[in-house]
Amino acid sequence: MQRRAFLKSAGAGLGLAAASLPPRAFADGPVVKWRLASSYPKSLDVIYGAAELLAQRLHRISGGKFQIRVFAGGDLVPGMQVMDAVQNGTVECGHTASYYYVGKNMAFAFDCAVPFGLTARQQNAWMYFGGGIAAMRELFRQYNIIQFPGGNTGAQMGGWFRKEIRSLADLKGLKFRIPGIGGQILAMLGAVPQTLVGTDIYPSLERGALDAAEWVGPYDDEKLGFHKIAKNYYYPGWWEGGPQLSFYVNLAKWNQLPDPYKAAFEAACAEANVIMTAEYDFKNPQALMRLVRQGVKLRAFPRDVMDAGRKAAFAMYDEEARRNPFFARIYGDWKKFREVELQWFKIAEASYANYLHYAK
Repeated sequence: MQRRAFLKSAGAGLGLAAASLPPRAFADGPVVKWRLASSYPKSLDVIYGAAELLAQRLHRISGGKFQIRVFAGGDLVPGMQVMDAVQNGTVECGHTASYYYVGKNMAFAFDCAVPFGLTARQQNAWMYFGGGIAAMRELFRQYNIIQFPGGNTGAQMGGWFRKEIRSLADLKGLKFRIPGIGGQILAMLGAVPQTLVGTDIYPSLERGALDAAEWVGPYDDEKLGFHKIAKNYYYPGWWEGGPQLSFYVNLAKWNQLPDPYKAAFEAACAEANVIMTAEYDFKNPQALMRLVRQGVKLRAFPRDVMDAGRKAAFAMYDEEARRNPFFARIYGDWKKFREVELQWFKIAEASYANYLHYAK
């Protein structure tokens, strides 16, 4: 089923029960018109589509009283400046990944993903029940923003490599397109991280300016054609085990909303959060099979790469906690939560998944 057909269908989606009711709560309310700046191009249809879903649900639930117009990355503001635009009131809301803004405070990464962090399900558990939303909103309040979970890609792939990585030593001098904290950790392991926008990755791989590049996962990677140049497709993307996207709302604009509008916005965000992961879980396996049929070689990162990455990651977190009180406050509780979650998933989810994988 195509995305637009799905969004219009009357029998699916978490928000449709509310959407099918007469909008009495909005009958006497104001017409609210907001602009939403996305960090993403329309070509990333699953991620960009979460903002479209939000807008469509709100329009339907409110009987047209709550209108949001979605703008792709670069149409109103550059994709990496969505946070500033929402903070300053240039737009009322945005859709982005909070780890883009670790330059302001590394603690923002917890709202999205940190290397060797939480899976998508664990991230939701932390956000909704483990104190994550409250902890992050304390930080976002300093930037005049209130944030809501707004999607998750699930565990991403480790990227496309021109040559095979047989051991940690093969990372030395490797020119690797990988931004953010993951890039910092790869630099600690000897790689040379590069930050490039999506449109620049393919030509850089083609002319040899890059040795490797990571993007998202099979469905999105296939569109950019990396498999035509780099045939080694590595997994897992340990720097993004469950990266959450978020909806940002200017705090002053949020406080002006009537309560029914706030409730509708929160419900639509929750639906978008669930739908994104489900859609990727549907589309990624099909894309991966197509890639393998075209000669792509699936390879797991060597154990010494994984172990060295994990050690470097937590050394970085410990160091950041010593100099960043806000990071330390979130990190301490997050780390305890993570340890408990890992034990539970080891007992139930991992053992069940491993059995299914190897069962004949």
